[in-house]
Amino acid sequence: MKTINKISFNDIESIPQLVKDFLNQKIEGFENNTFSLDHFKQQIHLKNDSFSSGKREILSQVLEGQLSGLSLSSKQKENLENLKQPNTFTITTGHQLNLFSGPVFFVYKILQTIKTCTYLKENFPDFNFVPVYWMASEDHDFAEINHFKTENNYYETNEKSGGPVGRIEISDTYFISEFEKEFKDSIFGTELILMMKEAYKSGNTLTEAIKILVNRLFSEFGLLILDGDSKELKNQMKEIFKDELLHFGLQKTSKDKVDFLTEKYGKVQVNPREINLFYLSETRDRIEFNGQKYIIVDKTIQFTEEEILAELENHPEKFSPNALMRPIYQENVLPNLAYIGGNAEIMYWLELKDYFSKINIPFPILIPRNSMLFLKEKTLGKIEKLDLKIEDFFQNFTVLTNHKILKDNPILQLLDEKEELLISNFSALRTSAETTEKSFGNMVKAEEVRQLKSFKRMKKRLLHAEKIKQNELLERLENLFLDVHPAKTWQERVYNFSVFFSDYGYSWLENCLEEMVVQDSKLIIVAI
Repeated sequence: MKTINKISFNDIESIPQLVKDFLNQKIEGFENNTFSLDHFKQQIHLKNDSFSSGKREILSQVLEGQLSGLSLSSKQKENLENLKQPNTFTITTGHQLNLFSGPVFFVYKILQTIKTCTYLKENFPDFNFVPVYWMASEDHDFAEINHFKTENNYYETNEKSGGPVGRIEISDTYFISEFEKEFKDSIFGTELILMMKEAYKSGNTLTEAIKILVNRLFSEFGLLILDGDSKELKNQMKEIFKDELLHFGLQKTSKDKVDFLTEKYGKVQVNPREINLFYLSETRDRIEFNGQKYIIVDKTIQFTEEEILAELENHPEKFSPNALMRPIYQENVLPNLAYIGGNAEIMYWLELKDYFSKINIPFPILIPRNSMLFLKEKTLGKIEKLDLKIEDFFQNFTVLTNHKILKDNPILQLLDEKEELLISNFSALRTSAETTEKSFGNMVKAEEVRQLKSFKRMKKRLLHAEKIKQNELLERLENLFLDVHPAKTWQERVYNFSVFFSDYGYSWLENCLEEMVVQDSKLIIVAI
């Protein structure tokens, strides 16, 4: 494995402008929430002043309870002990409980979280930094997480869903035998199969499965795994949840920021609701207020104000934050300095800055995670033969293809020459026309537009003709694009980590970790 390029997000066309502007400190009010040692120094003081010893004690007890069934490494045990101390802080990432981890970027974001802790320890030796993976165990969209894909196959499990996915017990394990057929002859296939069988044993919940899998992969790096589906943790959210139920606090306070982001960037990632909470019964359903009562959507359950506040007081575990409330929950119960997430996550975190201020919780440093791309030497050779660069595949590839098809085309050159001559001639004609009657001048302008449109049509028709003529080149370009972008999207959003682990094992994780860039957001391209 050899890293051949690291491309800044600023140089990639498909990265949202909002993310680029955030990274470049061009969004007012977020300058101190980007990655820098000075910002981390500020964040340490802010979090130290706001995170109590009582919260540390609760967090330590919850983590020790949740991790008690796992075989912990010495580094994990050390991190658990350190968390009890006031000089210890967390760096967090979060993700859904996708089957066998889902797309491979799940691995990348955790590794970047781990490496960020190492980097901070080197620069702030008097403090400790603990990597945390926050499990999105309360999500209820099972169809979104019940599958994963390799180069050759699609794997899926079917279970009864509707409630928090983390509580679903595994019964359909057919995918394991199919996975075994694909990987039994791979170098590290046996390791993968054993990993899967241990995690997805019948009777395990999806929370237990992901916890086992993630621990197998990352325990030696000291990663701690936290499940937010916890009465003890939610007990610390009662006042915030109460404000949400009675005063719609998040929506009201974030309105200005949402309006600003919508006006400047067209839309926001997630629109706040009046009440950004779900109610957990056997299913997970939205809470709405109809002016008189609190309605559990799609249920017959209703509460008066007095009843729902009593329910919150006695059973905080039955109240579940939505995507926008979850960051508040996380930052309230963790001594957290930074969140590492994908572009979409970063974009909805930005909506929440004012709400964090209102409830006196420090808004964290936000870090758009690195992306990685692993390409075979054969693919890279084909790219080079066509006189292309890997960066070209992350710009507008249709424009690039059209340019390649028409490169040095004599007819196009002739059309360009004649078009320039036409523009020049009409320029002279317009100058003369302006000295006479106005309608004549307008006719000249209209005729220029008409004739230039003809050139545009001719160029379009020429491209069509050349694509037919150069069909082989076009096919090679399209196949190369699919080698780089399987299913026409980024590789990391399609393939599961098993595609790479099967050939390289834990050394692949070590290589990913080594190549990660913590100070900047980049696409890292590796030849294999």
